[in-house]
Amino acid sequence: MAEPNIEFLYKYLNNASPTGFEASGQQIWLDYIKPYIDTQLVDVYGTAVGVINPGKPYKVVIEGHSDEISWFVNYITEDGYIYVRRNGGSDHQIAPSKRVNIHTRKGIVKGIFGWPAIHVRESATEERPTLKNIFIDVGAAKKAEVEEMGIHVGCVITFEDTLMELNNKFYVGRALDNRIGGYIIAEVARKLKENNIQLPFTLYIVNSVQEEIGLRGAEMISRRLKPDVAICCDVIHDTQSPMYNKKLDGDLACGRGPVLTYGPAVQNNLLNFMIDVAVEKSIPFQRAAASRSTGTDTDAFAYSAEGVASALISLPQKYMHTTVETCHKDDIQACIDLYYEILLKLEAGQDFSYIK
Repeated sequence: MAEPNIEFLYKYLNNASPTGFEASGQQIWLDYIKPYIDTQLVDVYGTAVGVINPGKPYKVVIEGHSDEISWFVNYITEDGYIYVRRNGGSDHQIAPSKRVNIHTRKGIVKGIFGWPAIHVRESATEERPTLKNIFIDVGAAKKAEVEEMGIHVGCVITFEDTLMELNNKFYVGRALDNRIGGYIIAEVARKLKENNIQLPFTLYIVNSVQEEIGLRGAEMISRRLKPDVAICCDVIHDTQSPMYNKKLDGDLACGRGPVLTYGPAVQNNLLNFMIDVAVEKSIPFQRAAASRSTGTDTDAFAYSAEGVASALISLPQKYMHTTVETCHKDDIQACIDLYYEILLKLEAGQDFSYIK
């Protein structure tokens, strides 16, 4: 029998939570963290928040995002084929031959991204997969048959792939970006509870929606919570596998620990505080630089209201935005440990301002 946290990990990662349709995954997440929090809140778009030690004047957020990239039904041909458009940064090049779930009000309809056989393609002139030519086959002969299944323009589509382990070292699957972050912050809540930690501030454990289309969930919840500190968790590219350029993409690797990012949205005093904690507790970490924005919910928290001292803990990941997103188990645990130690070290009222 697997440990309860691993059962949760598989249930949560295998559940579909496409951008704008995250509710079922959020319920799984809330059910898991309920024993480890004092209360919860959920906003109108589905961002879920577990609250520990509510009502304190100093407020701290740890955050991940719950949504996964997906597709929308965009057009149904008269002979029953479905053309799509992106919901978030879905990759058209990996689509051909993938199995999909089309989510309808009648339930899930199975489909496949078809593709012409290699026998009938001319290598010199063959087309590459693009949004103009990838299509889904649901086994229907005409448009009316597709519609009878409950499929219509606007139905959301997710890949069928589920979580697996690779060489006993890695978790592999779709939507590790970034439900693995939701798992990490949930485990931080569990660790605090099981060790009977009494924090001197209010801790909001935030699982935001709609990150993949512009950080929208974090934008909304940051205005509501108005925290003093926010430390977000997301994934970042492992650059060791083929076809990366370390001079452009940095030198980051799965298995070397979480990545701490420098950039304008990252509050440097908070970042240095986190680095000092990592060094003191012998937690391995890597460094990265963001040119302008971090491209994560860190930006939404940093620039909300009057500004929030914000920082980013990133989990190295191979093959982002594919169905084989890959993260190292040791890095996941190191992220949990780093969050935990930071929260133990953080003082109520701690001021990270540059000029005092």
